[in-house]
Amino acid sequence: MYYSLFEIFSIGVGPSSSHTVGPMRAAKRYLDNLKEKGFFPEVSRIEVTLYGSLALTGFGHGTVKAIVYGLMGLEAEAVDPEKPYVVAVERDGILHLGQERAIKFNLPQDIIFAKETFLPEHSNGMKFSAFDCTNKELLSEIYFSIGGGTIARQDEIGQRIGRAPYNVPYQFDSCRELLEIADKHNLSISEIVMQNEVSLRPETEVISYIQKIHDIMQNSIDRGIRAKGELAGGLGIKRRAGEIFNNLQDRFERNDMDSLMIVDWLNLWGFAVAEENASGGQIVTAPTMGSAGIMPSVIRYYERFASHKSTLSEKDGIIRFLTTASAICSLYRTNASISGAEVGCQGEVGVACSMSAAGLVAAMGGANSQIENAAEIAMEHNLGLTCDPVGGLVQVPCIERNAMGAVKAVNAARLAMRGEGKHLVSLDSVIKTMYATGVDMSSRYKETSLGGLAVNITNC
Repeated sequence: MYYSLFEIFSIGVGPSSSHTVGPMRAAKRYLDNLKEKGFFPEVSRIEVTLYGSLALTGFGHGTVKAIVYGLMGLEAEAVDPEKPYVVAVERDGILHLGQERAIKFNLPQDIIFAKETFLPEHSNGMKFSAFDCTNKELLSEIYFSIGGGTIARQDEIGQRIGRAPYNVPYQFDSCRELLEIADKHNLSISEIVMQNEVSLRPETEVISYIQKIHDIMQNSIDRGIRAKGELAGGLGIKRRAGEIFNNLQDRFERNDMDSLMIVDWLNLWGFAVAEENASGGQIVTAPTMGSAGIMPSVIRYYERFASHKSTLSEKDGIIRFLTTASAICSLYRTNASISGAEVGCQGEVGVACSMSAAGLVAAMGGANSQIENAAEIAMEHNLGLTCDPVGGLVQVPCIERNAMGAVKAVNAARLAMRGEGKHLVSLDSVIKTMYATGVDMSSRYKETSLGGLAVNITNC
């Protein structure tokens, strides 16, 4: 199934697309359904139950505030993380439902954490229930946050996206089909995506959105570099991006440079975005927020260090980068998952690394076969990557993991560009393997904070 660039790259606030953006959208959709069914004027109380991974890491991942945002009728793309919405609800015990009706809302009582219950459809489950003044249930719905901010209601979960396929010129379910389409019509992967996108909306809107997500990605790097202090959450993690930047600037001024300084810059940019995400800043899912630092870093690498080696203009290179990355993500979403709660961090950092490697090869003028090779190399060496956030926060190991993922993506692209696109393992095979590995992985290592570093970390 073809996934649009507009749903792959969405804009919201950190720290987690599955645990923040998804629940916010689910709460907003539930609110809209209350209005559509005529129950809104009768609502006296709302109860929300979080299941599985959402319950286990909900506080650290911002799920509680996301639920409040959604029930207030706020959109993920427009919410201002600086405004104290949740503080006011906690203080007053009042929720302004849809910003239209004030109802009593006690956060510790009305948001229930069912930590022992994993719903069979997906580990990121949540139930919304509304009651009238006599405590009669008006409407109850169960939703799942299935990765990258995408949600599905319980009756839609079998579709994995909750919608029918788009009517686009080129549908593809596998990389083999994608490459066959490209060969038959003499198109690049980027051109296939663009033709699909302009069949859904005007070309000017597509180009404008690509520019918008590029700008937000790069702004998140710059904000992260400027920001100082300690990240909230109790781990005492100090922001490092600004310090790394100052060190690099100092070395440059002293002419103290070495051949691997590009790696330092990639690390810096990965840290900057991941720290912004951890602090609840505005981020683009690429494909998730927990992995959102990888692609902006690789794009900036292309702009600063590699664009002059491409036959494309820098603007066209960015368009080709992001459209190609979108196609690769569509394959993962169709045949596997981008949810850390479903397949571990291989579905987040691994997919981001794969998308970024493919995008970089495309921007550098690589052939379709080299693009596939880069995407395959990047994921092959992320297979089995667990999601075990310490303290349920998107900080350790997530921030460093974004930096490492960016470096690995560039290396995968360079390996692919130095080959002819011929390779033993296909991208389809590695995607199938990633999903099977995720299914076999213990739930302790899938965004529950019940295993791995989350329980074995030793404070020095």
